[in-house]
Amino acid sequence: MTLYGVELVRCADPEEVASVVADELVAGAREGRSLVLTGGATPGRSYELAAEREPDWSAASLWWGDERCVPPEDERSNFRLAREKLLDRLEAPPREVQRIRGELGGEEAAREYDELLRGIRLDYILLGIGPDGHVASLFPDQPALEERDRRAIPNEAKMDPFVERVTMTVPVLCSAPDVVFIITGEEKAVAVERAFGRPPGPETPSSLIRSAVGRTRVVLDAAAAARLTA
Repeated sequence: MTLYGVELVRCADPEEVASVVADELVAGAREGRSLVLTGGATPGRSYELAAEREPDWSAASLWWGDERCVPPEDERSNFRLAREKLLDRLEAPPREVQRIRGELGGEEAAREYDELLRGIRLDYILLGIGPDGHVASLFPDQPALEERDRRAIPNEAKMDPFVERVTMTVPVLCSAPDVVFIITGEEKAVAVERAFGRPPGPETPSSLIRSAVGRTRVVLDAAAAARLTA
């Protein structure tokens, strides 16, 4: 089913959501794709399952859609989540792990990542959404949503944890042929309806993210989809 430019993949529960996304990550790893990972509570189980199903990621390239400006061992770090749930469980690590070095501070880390992304073709971008509809570290009605020249920028957090962020910009998040949102839980139902059940607008940043060259899919459970009418 397609709604406002996205394909909805409805699952019964969070475990099914995690399994669907894990299979996609495994396929991408085997094909040697450039994969963009996300943080937050939702994707951890997908990372665990992906490591179990394919322990050899030596052909893959990993990137991150955003990061908090904290050291990589900090519990708030998106990289730490991926390391604990995925990277530390692999027998063969990815050929390339391009984390955002948040410990450098927002401006320097963004400058470095912006340069790393120059000329890079991203194949698969995995994203979550916040209860306010934010995506990566792009928050509602921020000027950052209008950035079109840079590939990565520093940005101010508008929800907990209130630490500076570095985020890919809207054009980069829309650049992959596969853009996938992973969403579970009734606490996301209102944001889901705003992001995928209404016309896009800056009040809901996730509504602005649609693949410019391929397909955009939303893999979600029944609770997250509860307010969608289609």
